[in-house]
Amino acid sequence: MRQTELLTPQLSDYLDFLDRGEMRYLPYLMYFNRPNFRSAAINTDRLGFRISHGPDGAGSVGGERLDGPVRLLVGGSVSLGYGATSDATTIASRLWTKHAPSHPWFTFGAPYLNSTQELLLFMLHRHLLPPVDEIVVISGFNTLVMGQLTGADVGVQEPFFFCNEYFEKMQELRARYADTAKPKRWRAGPRPASQSVAPTPGRPTTAGMIRSAVDVTLRNLDSWLVMAAATGARVSFALQPLATWLRETPAPQEKLLFDEFDTLSDYGTWEERYGDVGSRETGAAYAAALGEACARKGVPFVDTPARLAEVVDPSDWLFVDRGHYTDEGNDVVAQVLADSLGLT
Repeated sequence: MRQTELLTPQLSDYLDFLDRGEMRYLPYLMYFNRPNFRSAAINTDRLGFRISHGPDGAGSVGGERLDGPVRLLVGGSVSLGYGATSDATTIASRLWTKHAPSHPWFTFGAPYLNSTQELLLFMLHRHLLPPVDEIVVISGFNTLVMGQLTGADVGVQEPFFFCNEYFEKMQELRARYADTAKPKRWRAGPRPASQSVAPTPGRPTTAGMIRSAVDVTLRNLDSWLVMAAATGARVSFALQPLATWLRETPAPQEKLLFDEFDTLSDYGTWEERYGDVGSRETGAAYAAALGEACARKGVPFVDTPARLAEVVDPSDWLFVDRGHYTDEGNDVVAQVLADSLGLT
């Protein structure tokens, strides 16, 4: 039996949940969670938002409307709670149930989202929310790692997951219109080949990727602050913890899982895919740059990897893979967020 089947059997539900053949595509946002998904580990509402649990019940963005105020945990797969054994053991649920239970917490994220998509998700669903008093963005890795993708012509926006597929389809569409849109006699000469991807200049430096990711995050935080001001909500930013940003040596269970993932991956080992992006040095430099940027904007910032390192033991099993957490990991991250931000 594989270690993933033995130690993290719930991941089979997440693999089903993330089936690309069942992916839900949304206008503007590109993609989002599957709606009305049901399993032992993860369940979503009619819109695709994961259901959170509190001491007196459950709630979600697309569920029964609560009076409010509510609180939002915004981000990608970390906010969603990828890897938790149940809806009740996500970070949002642990905040609502134990660490900051004065108001309900909603998960407000989906796998693969970058900083701009997180903002768009809020813009598209804000009208469905009751009053909001806290918005905690726990994010960072997707925006940083997308900086490795060069040559994608996305203008002033950052690349997003699966954007190569998007550009390929758009190039096919442009080519089709080039053949059919105008009569041949209107053309003075041969039409240049349709270009959807700019020439690739080479992989940027890690320092350059950090600068770009911080700039994008800061630009989007400006928009978060403008929108939150209308409701009086506080906006905070927490850098999501990676296993490799937290400690050099994983816990025993983590090592078994990480080694197996590297062996089974169709995309190469973690080192081959992310290299120095996943190093502790990069994590520390990224946290320092984000912290300085947030301070300039007056946005509370949590260096979650550093805070976790202060409260966990080397043998604590926190990760189901290098980017997502066990139930214990979700609980301790929730505690760190509550303590760092003064949440009750």
